[in-house]
Order: sequence, then structure tokens, then C-alpha cells
Amino acid sequence: MLTTIYAKTIRDRRLGMTIATSVLALFMLYAMAVYSDIDLSIYTDLPQSLRELMGIPEGADAASLSYNVMLSAMGALTLAGLAISMGAAAIAGEERGGTIGLLLANPKSRTNVLVSKITSMVTLIAAVTVVLWAAGLGIPALLDVEIGQTHVGAMMLHLGVNSIFYGFMAAAIGGWTGNRSLASGATAGVMVLSYFAVGLLPLIESLADLARVFPWYYYNASDPLVNGVDWGHLSVLLAGCALLGVLAVVGVNRRDLRGQSSGVTVLDRLRANPATNRMVDRLAGSTRVSRLWIKTASEHQGLLIVVSVTMFAVMGVMLGPMYSAIEADLASMSEQLPEALIAIAGGGDMSTPEGFFQIETFSLMAPIAIMIVTIVIGARALAGEEANHTIGLLLANPIERSTVVLNQVVAMVLYAAVVGLATFAGVAVASIVSGLGMSIAGIAATSILVTLLGLLFGAFALLLSAATGQTKIAVYGTIGLALASHLLNSFLPLSARMAGYAKWTPNYYYLSSDPLINGMNWGHAALLTTLIAIMLVASVLLFDRRDLRQQ
Repeated sequence: MLTTIYAKTIRDRRLGMTIATSVLALFMLYAMAVYSDIDLSIYTDLPQSLRELMGIPEGADAASLSYNVMLSAMGALTLAGLAISMGAAAIAGEERGGTIGLLLANPKSRTNVLVSKITSMVTLIAAVTVVLWAAGLGIPALLDVEIGQTHVGAMMLHLGVNSIFYGFMAAAIGGWTGNRSLASGATAGVMVLSYFAVGLLPLIESLADLARVFPWYYYNASDPLVNGVDWGHLSVLLAGCALLGVLAVVGVNRRDLRGQSSGVTVLDRLRANPATNRMVDRLAGSTRVSRLWIKTASEHQGLLIVVSVTMFAVMGVMLGPMYSAIEADLASMSEQLPEALIAIAGGGDMSTPEGFFQIETFSLMAPIAIMIVTIVIGARALAGEEANHTIGLLLANPIERSTVVLNQVVAMVLYAAVVGLATFAGVAVASIVSGLGMSIAGIAATSILVTLLGLLFGAFALLLSAATGQTKIAVYGTIGLALASHLLNSFLPLSARMAGYAKWTPNYYYLSSDPLINGMNWGHAALLTTLIAIMLVASVLLFDRRDLRQQ
């Protein structure tokens, strides 16, 4: 019998951690197998300075590249994302689910609950780190790949502490605000900003020292895979964890906790303003559930704001001047980088503004940004109502199940469109302001395609939510599919024999036609739209026929 909050949290979260660990380990196996078959001279012939920048030590090229792609980058982002999810849910998640009152009805203090939740997060992240460390040592031995002088353990230690840091940050924001979406969205924004700032700022000599402001610097700036553990950098992250932990405890104990999900929304504030009251009342209509999409949209407004601002300002507008400042260096680097490596990073010629934005903004960050909002809405749209035991009350109104699903779809499409529009506007402004001369039609086409890609995975999350009624299955299943699609689309083209299979991944129909330069590929857009429609119809049918859980 589970007698502690710590043990229950471990039980509730272990499935997601297991799936994430297994997927990362399997794809590291696949990546290392692919790299071991590639002519290593494309890496060994690179200039020493560039090799050091990429973290490829002499004598361990294939293994080091696998470590950097699957663990140092993808693994770090994945584990940090899981830690953020746990940290944001520690207190704010209980409040949103209306269970904080029941939890504190037991002889447990607020501090005890928070510490138990955070301790479970640290335990799970540590366990995943150890397993991936073992995989990082076992897979090269299995494939007979030489790893040379790489310090896999040091990299994993840095990776684990980095992930825990962001988990503490999410817990602190959630503790002070009680808003899970804001806690996860704001922390994810800080993580993404740090990730790119640390990668780009050192390329500009006058701004190189500014990278030290960002947490990600203390994770990989010392290149632990090559140089081993940097205890000074780890001390900074650990001190940050301690400070954020104290802030989380203070915030939880000073604030009145909400027993129900009853936060004040943007619409509520607009209704309270006499100047906008009439307009908002017309927009929102009556309080019946026929306006369910407005309720759903309001619940995730904080997440939308954080993601949209990040894509517009950080991944859009700010990258224009950045490209202009380092254009010459990028041209030199582009000439030396192997085509295979560029393909893994998303493809594109780094010496051109289109190639730069394709790699920095559109290849990874734009899909992630849109998927964050679509998967959250899709997974919680139906399964969340069941988990909160509100599905019976909702359907007691004169409304069909299909209408409930379609209202959630409206909110999901609206949010995806807003993030896609923010991405388009940011890149377009960057091109105009910095005089980059990029095609506005090409930017629009790429933004539309990435919006469709995000909606495809959001529709899949909604499908799993409708079919199972389990939020965890919907979230983790969709993230697993998205990660597999991205990695397969990146690695399969490296093998002439396997390249054709990339067409079976959704990601192939996003950037393979080079829309930033060539404009819209209407065939690809039509295929993505058709897949979205099929999943949405299937969601309606499955939800309509399934027995729903009210307890």
C-alpha cells in the first residue's frame, strides 16, 4: 500500500520516465549504428576548433556524435521537460485538479507535500540519468564502437543536475502562482532561451560573456563529454536549485491555495472592465457549455502567451540581428560542415538567412512550440475532464459528446494558429528589419506547414485521450511518436538503402520540400490536413462510443 506522497508520485510518474528512457536509449543505439557505417573522415578532417565546438574528441567520432545528438542535446531537453512537468504539477497541478484540499486534509504540512513531490522528481531524474549512463557505455560495447577518452559519466551528471534545476524553477513558479500552465510554460521558455543563447552568443566576441547569465551555460559550456566534470559549474546549478527550492517553500506557505480550478482568466478581467464588458459578453455568449472552447482556451492562456512571445521575439526578431552579426563566420562554418551533419540539424545552408532560420527556428523549436500547446489541449481535452471527475457534470447539459470534442478542436486549432502566426511574424520582422531579403511567401508557407505538423500531433493526442481516457497515455504516447518521427526523418536519409522510408514519417512532409525557398508544397499540406481530419473524426467516434469514467 502506498503510504507516502513520495511513493505515490514515483508510481504515477514512472511510466513516463520509463518510456522516455527507453526511446532515448533505442535511438542512441540506432544513431550509433548509423554513424558507425559512415565514412568518419567527414568528421576527422574538420578543423580542430570546429571539432572542439561540436564536442568530437579525436578517436571517438561516431560515438561522440551520437552522445551529442541523443544525450547532450535531445536527452537534456527531454529530461528537463519531464522535470518541468513534475515541478509544475507539484502544487499547481494539485490545485488545478481540485485535490489539494484532500491532500492537505491528511496530517501533512504544505512544506512536507512540496518536499515529497520535489524529492520524487529528483529520484526519478537521477534514476533515468543512471540508466542512460549505463546505456551510453553498453551500446558502444555492443556495437564494437570505440569511445576513446569521452567522459560519459561526467556528461550525464551535468545533464541530470541541469534537468533538476529546471524542475525546481517550475516548482517555484507553481508554488507562487498556483498556475501549472504558467509554471511549465515560463520555465520551458527560459530553457529554450538559454539553450539558444548559449549556442549563439559565443559566436559574437562582444557578447560571449553574456552567455554566463543563462543556466544552460553551466550545463555544457565546459564540454563535460570531453573535459570531464566541472565542479564550479555544477555548484552554480546546485546553488540555484537550493535557492529555487526555498522560494518554492516560501511561496506555497504564503499563498492561499485554490481547492478548485478557479483562476481569473483574461475574459474575466475584460468582463470586469466597463469599456470591454459588452463586447466580451457577445464573444463569450451564455454560460452554457456550447462555449466550451472559450473555457478551454482560457485555461491555457498563460502557456499560449509564453510560447508565442518566445517564438516571436527570441526565435524570430532577435535572430535577425544575430545572423547579420555572424554572417561571415556562418559562411565559413557552412563550408566545413559535412552535409550529413547539416541534415541532422534540419538541413539548409547556414551561410544563407533561409538556411540559418531553418536550422535555428523551424527545424526543431517551431514544431516543439506548437506541439506544446496542441498536445496539452489534445491530451487534457477529454481525459482531463474524466481525471477531474467533471465529465458527468459536463455531459449532464443538453450537449452531444461530439460537440464537446469539436469545441476542444476549435481551441486547439486556434492556439496552434496563434503560435504559427507569432512564428511567421517574428521571422518576417527579422528579415525586414535586418534586410535579409527572405521571401515572405516562403516564411508563410513554412509557418503554415509547421502549424499543420503541430496540429497533427495534437490530433493524435486527442485521439489517444478519447480512446483511453488517460492523460498520461495521451501525452507520453504523442511525445514518443513525435520524437520517433523527428529522429527517423533525420537519420534515415543518411543511409541510401533506408532513405525512402523517411516518407512514412509526418516530419518528412514539413521541411523536405524546402518551403522557405520554394514556397508552399500543396501536396504535402493536403496530406497533413487529411491525416489531421482522419484523426479528429476517429476521436469523435471513439469518444462517442466509449464508457466514460466519472470516479
